[in-house]
Amino acid sequence: MADTTMRPVAIKIDEDTKARIKRLADARQRTPHWLMREAIKQYVDREEKREVFRQDALNAWEAFRSNGLHVTADEADGWMAQLEQGQDTEPPECHV
Repeated sequence: MADTTMRPVAIKIDEDTKARIKRLADARQRTPHWLMREAIKQYVDREEKREVFRQDALNAWEAFRSNGLHVTADEADGWMAQLEQGQDTEPPECHV
Protein backbone atom coordinates (compact mmCIF):
# COMPACT_ATOMS: atom_id res chain seq x y z
CA MET A 1 0.00 0.00 0.00
CA ALA A 2 1.29 3.48 -0.86
CA ASP A 3 2.35 5.79 1.92
CA THR A 4 -0.13 8.69 1.83
CA THR A 5 1.38 10.59 4.74
CA MET A 6 1.46 14.30 4.02
CA ARG A 7 4.75 16.03 4.69
CA PRO A 8 5.43 19.74 4.45
CA VAL A 9 7.65 21.00 1.65
CA ALA A 10 8.91 24.55 1.38
CA ILE A 11 9.14 26.37 -1.93
CA LYS A 12 10.42 29.86 -2.59
CA ILE A 13 8.21 32.16 -4.65
CA ASP A 14 8.43 35.86 -5.27
CA GLU A 15 6.02 38.29 -3.60
CA ASP A 16 4.14 39.03 -6.82
CA THR A 17 3.38 35.34 -7.43
CA LYS A 18 2.41 34.91 -3.80
CA ALA A 19 -0.05 37.81 -4.08
CA ARG A 20 -1.49 36.43 -7.32
CA ILE A 21 -2.02 33.04 -5.68
CA LYS A 22 -3.73 34.70 -2.72
CA ARG A 23 -6.07 36.71 -4.99
CA LEU A 24 -6.98 33.64 -7.03
CA ALA A 25 -7.48 31.52 -3.91
CA ASP A 26 -9.79 34.17 -2.47
CA ALA A 27 -11.77 34.33 -5.71
CA ARG A 28 -12.14 30.53 -5.71
CA GLN A 29 -12.95 30.46 -1.99
CA ARG A 30 -9.99 28.17 -1.40
CA THR A 31 -6.80 28.52 0.58
CA PRO A 32 -3.52 29.37 -1.14
CA HIS A 33 -2.26 26.02 0.17
CA TRP A 34 -5.07 24.14 -1.61
CA LEU A 35 -4.50 26.09 -4.81
CA MET A 36 -0.76 25.34 -4.85
CA ARG A 37 -1.31 21.64 -4.10
CA GLU A 38 -3.88 21.42 -6.89
CA ALA A 39 -1.60 23.23 -9.34
CA ILE A 40 1.30 20.89 -8.56
CA LYS A 41 -0.94 17.81 -8.83
CA GLN A 42 -2.33 18.91 -12.20
CA TYR A 43 1.17 19.72 -13.48
CA VAL A 44 2.56 16.35 -12.42
CA ASP A 45 -0.43 14.47 -13.89
CA ARG A 46 -0.05 16.32 -17.21
CA GLU A 47 3.71 15.85 -17.40
CA GLU A 48 3.46 12.14 -16.57
CA LYS A 49 1.03 11.73 -19.49
CA ARG A 50 3.39 13.66 -21.75
CA GLU A 51 6.26 11.42 -20.71
CA VAL A 52 4.24 8.28 -21.47
CA PHE A 53 3.38 9.77 -24.88
CA ARG A 54 7.04 10.61 -25.50
CA GLN A 55 8.17 7.11 -24.53
CA ASP A 56 5.50 5.57 -26.79
CA ALA A 57 6.73 7.73 -29.68
CA LEU A 58 10.35 6.69 -29.08
CA ASN A 59 9.32 3.03 -28.90
CA ALA A 60 7.29 3.36 -32.12
CA TRP A 61 10.25 5.00 -33.85
CA GLU A 62 12.58 2.20 -32.75
CA ALA A 63 10.06 -0.42 -33.89
CA PHE A 64 9.82 1.29 -37.30
CA ARG A 65 13.60 1.46 -37.57
CA SER A 66 13.91 -2.24 -36.81
CA ASN A 67 11.07 -3.62 -38.96
CA GLY A 68 10.09 -0.83 -41.39
CA LEU A 69 6.37 -1.44 -40.88
CA HIS A 70 4.24 1.68 -41.41
CA VAL A 71 1.15 3.18 -43.00
CA THR A 72 1.32 6.21 -45.25
CA ALA A 73 -0.20 9.54 -44.32
CA ASP A 74 -2.79 9.08 -47.10
CA GLU A 75 -3.75 5.66 -45.69
CA ALA A 76 -4.08 7.06 -42.18
CA ASP A 77 -6.07 10.08 -43.42
CA GLY A 78 -8.45 7.84 -45.35
CA TRP A 79 -9.04 5.66 -42.31
CA MET A 80 -9.61 8.68 -40.06
CA ALA A 81 -12.04 10.18 -42.61
CA GLN A 82 -14.08 6.97 -42.42
CA LEU A 83 -14.10 7.14 -38.63
CA GLU A 84 -15.24 10.79 -38.78
CA GLN A 85 -18.16 9.69 -40.97
CA GLY A 86 -19.20 7.22 -38.27
CA GLN A 87 -17.95 4.10 -40.03
CA ASP A 88 -16.50 1.54 -37.64
CA THR A 89 -13.64 0.37 -39.82
CA GLU A 90 -10.38 -1.40 -39.13
CA PRO A 91 -7.14 0.58 -39.40
CA PRO A 92 -5.05 0.05 -42.51
CA GLU A 93 -2.54 -2.81 -42.50
CA CYS A 94 1.06 -1.90 -41.79
CA HIS A 95 3.50 -2.65 -44.60
CA VAL A 96 7.14 -2.20 -45.48
